[in-house]
Amino acid sequence: MARAPLLQLSQISLTFGGNPVFDKLDLVVQPGDRVALVGRNGSGKSTLMKVMAGLVLPDSGTRVVTPGVSVGYMEQDPDISGFATLGDYAASGLPEDETYKVDVVAEGLKFRPDMPVSTASGGERRRAALAKLMAEAPELMLLDEPTNHLDIQAIEWLEAELASTRQAFVLISHDRAFLRALTKATLWIDRSEVRRRESGFDGFEDWRETVWAEEDDARHKLDRKIKAEAKWAVEGISARRKRNQGRVRALQVLRAERSSQIRRQGTAMMELESGSTSGKKVIEARGLEKSFGDKLIARDFDLRVQRGDRVAFVGPNGVGKTTLLKMLLGQIAPDKGTVKLGTNLDIAVFDQTRAQLDVNASLWENLTGDPLMAVSGASDQVMVRGNPKHVVAYLKDFLFDERQARAPVKSLSGGEKARLLLAKLMARPSNLLVLDEPTNDLDVETLDLLQDILGDYDGTVLLVSHDRDFIDRVATSTIAMEGRGTAMVYPGGWSDYASQRGAQAAQMPTKSGSSHANLRSDVKKAAEGLTFTEKKRLEALPKIIERLEAEINSLNDFLSDAQMFTREPVKFRKASEGISERQVALAAAEKEWLELEERS
Repeated sequence: MARAPLLQLSQISLTFGGNPVFDKLDLVVQPGDRVALVGRNGSGKSTLMKVMAGLVLPDSGTRVVTPGVSVGYMEQDPDISGFATLGDYAASGLPEDETYKVDVVAEGLKFRPDMPVSTASGGERRRAALAKLMAEAPELMLLDEPTNHLDIQAIEWLEAELASTRQAFVLISHDRAFLRALTKATLWIDRSEVRRRESGFDGFEDWRETVWAEEDDARHKLDRKIKAEAKWAVEGISARRKRNQGRVRALQVLRAERSSQIRRQGTAMMELESGSTSGKKVIEARGLEKSFGDKLIARDFDLRVQRGDRVAFVGPNGVGKTTLLKMLLGQIAPDKGTVKLGTNLDIAVFDQTRAQLDVNASLWENLTGDPLMAVSGASDQVMVRGNPKHVVAYLKDFLFDERQARAPVKSLSGGEKARLLLAKLMARPSNLLVLDEPTNDLDVETLDLLQDILGDYDGTVLLVSHDRDFIDRVATSTIAMEGRGTAMVYPGGWSDYASQRGAQAAQMPTKSGSSHANLRSDVKKAAEGLTFTEKKRLEALPKIIERLEAEINSLNDFLSDAQMFTREPVKFRKASEGISERQVALAAAEKEWLELEERS
């Protein structure tokens, strides 16, 4: 018997500022759906998700949630007023006897439940919203850029958690690796139209190009038909006394159809220009050591960066990636060791906090008010790589329209703010580019373009990122910071680092003496001979096993309080049941891994 859909949108139409966002949209989300929601920045992805969540009311159409189904939405900017700590907010939707779930999720997301709301940053608030959703585990989860502000370890935990859940989810993300690993269907928003494809994100770009090619072919045929009919209207009618009014009306309809077609948004006209050539040696660091109190950032660290290198910095949040980067740039002095910068360096910095943008000023003012871009005596011009250009024309290169030029920066989406910061960065030549989390909020097309630009850039790039796919596409070497002062240099990108690190870990026993590290290192070898689905499952199982072990340990710690049984018997019972459930799941996962390994 077919199950009822979780959510159904019928004939949804919505207009903002006179522009249609959706027109007669129909959409169904079924139990077990794992959907990627993709589209250009500003295409309406977040708006559609809010319509699905019931937070934005359409102009017309209906939203139906099947009775008994719960829908949860991860808010980008959650309202946490009235709560003392982030943990209080995250647990606010749970029964008293299930609040322990927040602690379990918090460990995976590296989220501090005890953090006071008054001191929490925007990223910490978003992690609290994600923890709240994951702990509540509704039948349908709506996740808008959940990987922003997570480090790679937390992203991998979240990926494993979503891979093993039975809940349906719709996911907006710029992280290709995350989307490829999790989704089985794709919703694509393009010029107010929403298309669905019953296949995950892997293959989306080929599908998109096919759709656009078919669209271009149809437009070309329509143009030829209009041209032929227009020629008849001019030449053929003159030979007759009475016009064929039906054919004339048909020509008018064709012209109306052509004019109603919405032109695809182009790609940004981004360009990086290398300044004068730097010396061959860009940075040489020897014996660096740095600590803050008891926290050791780096110890006995050596690095040589040559002209043209692309160096990625990876590691958990708070491990000291930005501190190490600033030491290498000479902005922070090391406690020990030396840093020598090369000659003739022109440094440009993309700051993840967007501190270079005045959010209360307009886009126009942010560009013309920048001393490095200002043109003397011209309030409507900016200096772009040595040449004056009208500010609106330059903004159009980065896909902003004339109306946005006078709007405040705070009205922009996260992706649009990133594009504006890139516009400032790319206006002047450089030969050492420092990118601190540049990929947050950017759409896939802009990421593609940024990757291509970096590939053609003659200068040197230092990159901090949690986007595994982007690191793989850009980096020539990776510095992995693993805590307690450990910073190791690996050739290649993220996948190369993970492969080499896995091979090292395979030679060392885990705390429990198990061989899960060996399992991870042998996954690719063991996958030969399996079906595609079985290979993916075999690759995912070690992370699932690790997650279950971590949750069991966390629950055991929760129950270690000798007074817990008498003080809070209901919580004690729930946590005990949780351990039993996870132990059963762990045994099943280990058995499944062994069976797949043997079959391979």
